[in-house]
Formats: sequence, C-alpha cells, structure tokens
Amino acid sequence: MKDDLKTFIHNLPKAELHLHIEGTLEPELLFVLAERNSVKLPYTSIEAARKTYNFSSLQDFLNTYYQCARVLLHEQDFYDLTLAYLKRVASQNVRHAEIFFDPQTHTAHGVAFETMLDGITGALQDGKREPGISSELILCFLRDLSAKSAMETLRQALPYKDCIIAVGLDSSEIGNPPGKFREVFDLARTEGFLCVAHAGEEGPPGYIREALDILKVVRIDHGVKCQQDETLMQRLIDTQIPLTICPLSNIKLRIFDKMRDHNFKYLLERGLCVTINSDDPAYFGGYIEENYIDLQQALELTREQLAQAAKNSFTASFLGDTEKQRYIDEIDRL
Repeated sequence: MKDDLKTFIHNLPKAELHLHIEGTLEPELLFVLAERNSVKLPYTSIEAARKTYNFSSLQDFLNTYYQCARVLLHEQDFYDLTLAYLKRVASQNVRHAEIFFDPQTHTAHGVAFETMLDGITGALQDGKREPGISSELILCFLRDLSAKSAMETLRQALPYKDCIIAVGLDSSEIGNPPGKFREVFDLARTEGFLCVAHAGEEGPPGYIREALDILKVVRIDHGVKCQQDETLMQRLIDTQIPLTICPLSNIKLRIFDKMRDHNFKYLLERGLCVTINSDDPAYFGGYIEENYIDLQQALELTREQLAQAAKNSFTASFLGDTEKQRYIDEIDRL
C-alpha cells in the first residue's frame, strides 16, 4: 500500500458502529485486572494469552471471550477498559463510537448491572472531553441464553434509558434465530430503544430477514451472508438498512478464508450501506484503521470507495442529521 493511501485512511473521520467493549480487553490489561481482582488466568504470560487467539469458529472465540471477561468485576475495571479503547481509537481518527456491552456476561458471575453501567458510562462521559469522542451505548442480549433471561436484563435496563440508546443481539448465532426474541424487542421498542441485531454472520440470510421483519431492527450487524439471497440484497439496497461489517473478525472466525475473498467491495459496489468496524479488536488483530488498511490492500479499494465507507459510517450512526452532514462534508474536503 502506498504511504499516501495509508495517510488518507488515517485522516478519514470515522464512526465505529460494531464494537464489543469486552472485546477490547488487551492481554496487558487482562493481566493487570486479574492481579488487581485476584482472578486466576489460564495463561502463564501475556504472550501465551495472545498465542491462543487462533479461533476455528465463533463459538471457539466466545469461549475465550467469556473466560477473559471474568476479570471485569468492579466499576473501575469497566471504566479503565472503556477509556483505554477510546484513547486508542482517537489516535485512528474515530470521532464517534456506538459501543455494545453484554450485561448477562457479567451478571452471571455476580457483577451488578449498575456496576458495569456506571463504569462504562463514566468513561464515555470523560471520553467526550478527552480524547473528544462522542458515543452511544447499546445493550446486547446473549442469544444463546433464553428469551426470559433477555427480558429480565431489559427490565434491569429500563431505569437507565437516558444512557442506553439501543438494544442488540449477539453471541452464538447458529440455532438461535432472531425470532426467539420477538417479545423482548417488542417491549424494547415500546420503551423507546432503537433495535439492532447480529445476523447473517455464521447464520443464514433468513436470519437477516427475521431481524428485519420480526425484531424491526434499523441496522444489521455483520450481514455478509445477504449475498446468498438476491431478493434480500435488493431489499437492503432499496431501504439502505446499514450493515456493520467487521473484516478482520470475518477472517479470524473463518467466515471467509482470506481477505481477498471478502464480499465487502461487492456489496459496496452494489449500493448497500456497508461500514467498516473492528468487532473485538483485542482478539482479531486490529482496530478500525487496521481493518480499513487490510481491506484496501486485499480488495484494492479506491480512495473514493474508502471515503464512501467512512461516509456510510456516519450515515448509519445514531447521530443527528446535522452532525452526520458535518462529518460527511469533512470527508469530502480530504
């Protein structure tokens, strides 16, 4: 890649719309928190931990993800995790982030809902001042757990509607269709939450349809399997429902064998509103800038296509129209 193209990618204002805060837990911080909280890790060193990040499937990754998340016990832990992410991506010119968190991951081993929420939101509020990133928070339900558990989690969140903009759906996709959570998402919409959902990553295109038709989502997380259904493709083009695509994640989790096999460029050229994100960057080998760079190198994306992806990230965000246009105009001036 030419240095001027790397500079162009770096200078692009970016919004990150698919980021699991627990997935930003770098091994260095993992060991700090494990020592601070007297949690025994299954790794002998930072490098030993990093060497295990070679996954055969989504479930294989999730097993590691949940194991490492057990070091997050106190408000300060969640604060430190979140602020570290914001500082890191500020250096990559991320201006706005819409961040997932998984309450059930933590409440399952005794962490209070308020503990994680206060830590994350405290960091997000401080991050608006320094390093200057605006943000929103999205509560995700673990789809491999019951709809009853998701409903209990939603009810825990109701007193905090002022700091949670949306609900989402993540974790093991195969065998856990979106329709399983119809009543949960119905209540969430009634309570004023926006709705998004992971669909069409490992699961079939039909899961994308269910997320749209049953859960009434306004954004699809991943969605790369849409290419297998031309009618669905045309629907996504016509409605401009955004897809929050995570290229490095898709390679690490074997959705595509190699980056040159990724369908991002095809979807972009077909006119879908596709965006570039990092998903769980501590585990997948790169934050948002690395995702842009690797995708560009593999698919030979042009400056115009890179700029369109960045514009899409703001168009697809939950920012107001004036803020969206301000960033789009800035991209046009590059």
